[in-house]
Amino acid sequence: MSRRTDNRHRAASICRAATGLPHRTCLGWAETGLIDHRQPVPDAEDEGQRVLESLMLAELADGLRASEHRDGALLGFTSARPGRTGLALGLHPAMADRVLAAVLPRIDEHDGGLRGVPGLRIVPTGRGWALTQLRDRAAVHLLHPDPDWRPVLPEHGDGLTQLWRRNRHRLHPAEATELGGRADAGGDPGSVAAQDWLNSRLLRRPRLLGAAGAGAAHGSANVYTHGGGDVVVEWCCAVERDELERRLRRSGLAQPPGRVAGRLRDQPWFPGEIAMGGAFVTLRRGPCHAPDAAARRAS
Repeated sequence: MSRRTDNRHRAASICRAATGLPHRTCLGWAETGLIDHRQPVPDAEDEGQRVLESLMLAELADGLRASEHRDGALLGFTSARPGRTGLALGLHPAMADRVLAAVLPRIDEHDGGLRGVPGLRIVPTGRGWALTQLRDRAAVHLLHPDPDWRPVLPEHGDGLTQLWRRNRHRLHPAEATELGGRADAGGDPGSVAAQDWLNSRLLRRPRLLGAAGAGAAHGSANVYTHGGGDVVVEWCCAVERDELERRLRRSGLAQPPGRVAGRLRDQPWFPGEIAMGGAFVTLRRGPCHAPDAAARRAS
């Protein structure tokens, strides 16, 4: 086998492990140059698409409770079909409606004002559904194991206004303000753009996050952000931290795109920190306090 062929199979194997796609699909991508062993999962090339995926990941990380995770699906997805111009995600059937409730934009007068992804709308696509961004027309298509699935969508409530219901074809002023102020929120537009790359890439690798999500069987696997920015993944009783970090790095998670400038802070300060362009994903594996685990240790 030639080195070129070997690299194609290596890229395809990493792609399959990260996304859940069949090996033959990933190998076809490698043969046509869509992926390689340095970047084995296709990136979103359009900034608007990356922003949409980044905002979705942040909302799911902070909006889904650990008790809602099923079968390692930390963000509610079991597989991904990433492309340069779009993304399709396979929903875990037990989490599908909860995922939509977390990302669809609403005004919650009792809990922080605007919640969800500003400008996000849900639209039917033949027999399927897609989440689209009004401003950039970016989209994430939703795949469900039941071909006849129809989502149970959130309703208005006491102090709760579902903006996607009330403003179907235009932005609410609160959404426009939120989208317009993203670059200034952290004081460093470069770091915001780099975090969008990292978040988008993480959303496109649900099978790798699923390795940490196996700890959810004990209620101790979770994802959250620092104020909507840097992402933290915490878990127990599953994959070792160093091994998950190795898999994520091998999948190209922190491979710097040409449009993201490197920073001195990109050198890890502690184990489990994956940095790129001043943005971070942090991996934390803690001890398991589940009763059955304690019993096994005692025996």
